[in-house]
Amino acid sequence: MSHLDALESEAVHIFREVAGEFERPVLLFSGGKDSIVMLHVALKAFAPARLPFGLLHVDTGHNFPEVLKYRDAVTAEHGLRLYVASVQDYLDDGRLRERPDGTRNPLQTVPLLDAISGNRFDAVFGGGRRDEEKARAKERVFSPRDEFGGWNPRRQRPELWQLYNGRHSPGEHVRVFPLSNWTELDVWQYIAREEIELPAIYYAHRREVFRRAGMWLAPGEWGGAKDGETLETRQVRYRTVGDMSCTGAVDSDADTVEKVVAEIMLSRVTERGASRADDKLSEAAMEDRKREGYF
Repeated sequence: MSHLDALESEAVHIFREVAGEFERPVLLFSGGKDSIVMLHVALKAFAPARLPFGLLHVDTGHNFPEVLKYRDAVTAEHGLRLYVASVQDYLDDGRLRERPDGTRNPLQTVPLLDAISGNRFDAVFGGGRRDEEKARAKERVFSPRDEFGGWNPRRQRPELWQLYNGRHSPGEHVRVFPLSNWTELDVWQYIAREEIELPAIYYAHRREVFRRAGMWLAPGEWGGAKDGETLETRQVRYRTVGDMSCTGAVDSDADTVEKVVAEIMLSRVTERGASRADDKLSEAAMEDRKREGYF
């Protein structure tokens, strides 16, 4: 068994454990590569039967159009139920307010928690991996959340011999990370092996971008270049996908999956460290958001 076979087998086991133990699971699906791989494995885990749970997307309103198009195409192809929690709806009715910096990633927490409680989801699959960020490295595969969606690292349970404890009190839920032990390289090698289609922005393409805080950002409905920032066309690709206002592109010639794999093998910076401004707000930015209910 190859290391990819072992990782896939572990993820299949996790999906089946959750389906057998919980009443209302849901899979967080952003249209990013990790959630795409997670969905691919889930479909294999229950084939030829239909997927026994739906998908949940927290839409910031500032998503990449290519990703939204991919999301809708995949859900239609497999006949999946898609729940959408819209940040824009919360802004329109005053439940949330725009941030001064324009980014909406931190605003996802409230719509996410409301969607979980409103639909009575008791297990929520996420595509988080331990290699992405130090706060995520602290998290177990089964991560209990309190009645407010908060994460407490001291409540993490041992998971010896792949025995997972999904016990939770009424009003609580469990976040589940089937790809927890995967790396970015594993994900891309698996994409190559399984010939998984991704949104085109994951491969090198020409795009108008401008430099801000050391990252190449693309203009969109969220905003664009300000005084002193020059818009230019460069060949870039995205290593991770999120809100356009805080997700940076990287210079790249990798226009095929094989070239992306080779590029990642030489990289010494994590994907979030290279391209996510919301993780650079402070040393504990991710952990602070996780304690509030974010993934």
